[in-house]
Amino acid sequence: MTGTGELGEPRAVTVGLGAGGLATADMVLNIGPQHPATHGVLRLRIVVDGERIVTAEPVVGYMHRGAEKLFEVRDYRQILVLANRHDWLSAFSNELGVVLGVEQLLGMEVPVRAVWARTLLAELNRVLNHLMFLGSYPLELGAITPVFHAFREREELQAVMEEASGGRMHYMFNRVGGLKEDLPAGWLGRAAAAVTGVRRRLPDLERLLVGNEILEARTRGVGVLAPQTVAAYGVSGPIARASGVDLDLRRDAPYLAYAELFGPGGPGRVVTRTAGDCLARLEVLLEQVHVSLDLAEAALDRLGSLPAGPVNVRLPKVLKVPEGEIYSATENPLGLNGYFLVSRGEKTPWRLKLRSASFNNISVLAQMLPGQLLADMVAILGSMFFVVGDVDK
Repeated sequence: MTGTGELGEPRAVTVGLGAGGLATADMVLNIGPQHPATHGVLRLRIVVDGERIVTAEPVVGYMHRGAEKLFEVRDYRQILVLANRHDWLSAFSNELGVVLGVEQLLGMEVPVRAVWARTLLAELNRVLNHLMFLGSYPLELGAITPVFHAFREREELQAVMEEASGGRMHYMFNRVGGLKEDLPAGWLGRAAAAVTGVRRRLPDLERLLVGNEILEARTRGVGVLAPQTVAAYGVSGPIARASGVDLDLRRDAPYLAYAELFGPGGPGRVVTRTAGDCLARLEVLLEQVHVSLDLAEAALDRLGSLPAGPVNVRLPKVLKVPEGEIYSATENPLGLNGYFLVSRGEKTPWRLKLRSASFNNISVLAQMLPGQLLADMVAILGSMFFVVGDVDK
């Protein structure tokens, strides 16, 4: 039998005899593209047999903005305004990948103050990202209170990020060769006070999540992602580490000041779990907030001990990058973020290909959702911690 789906598409209905001789039917359901259970305009096309999901197909592209082609008609200063927007919760980290790649092709050495300031701001941006999901994920499961605590802490960190960069979400603070300008006078002290305040109040949020019987009942053993599937789909970041995949570019391919921070005696460590379920993914995110706060404190201490000096390299009026190609990858809050840059010696990239974390992390839903209960779909979807702009680019 065939019917018509929600969006006017053919709907296949297979009628047969289920357990006990009862007639059953496979029904195609459209989840989205305008649905409150998703972080943006994502659509899932799922086939269910009763309460059980049979197949699932993530349908992406509703927010596609053609960023990769727009990169090719903008110079190396202008592309930053596009690069920081695909994952609007990780804007500072998005900018980093571009400028690091360009600087490598130029053979440019960035001032040490800029290196440590970039590291500090990247870790504060990571905490902001994780706090968003630590508040919104319980909300999707019916817990209202955690989001108020998470946003209270976000606002304090957001204030110091905004003071330094002038931007609230899209910071535009990175430049090829360093930062737009030096940090404001007295900012290090205010940033340190914000980090200390967030660390002091974080247990209030943890008490709502850790050991919560209802949350654990909805997430433990649900949406298990095997390490083999992680490798097959290129899943990365907290999602992969929750399945026991011990990979973090800050330690394994260090950039900025991470070689020192993740080296012997440094505060850096890679957070992993082995269960691979929704609860493990939440636990990784929560513990990573503590690690990032440790890294931010170490960067603040180092910046406070550095002498005054430049935070950028003087550039020519028209910046042309030597002919060549490079792949620059960073450990973004949601996973591996990479830019493949090809230059032909002009002021604009000949090609700039973006490898975003959320695209792979959402693609794996086709393997994760089949066999799960329809009632667990939102718990699984929310635990993938994605931003739709990072999927569609």
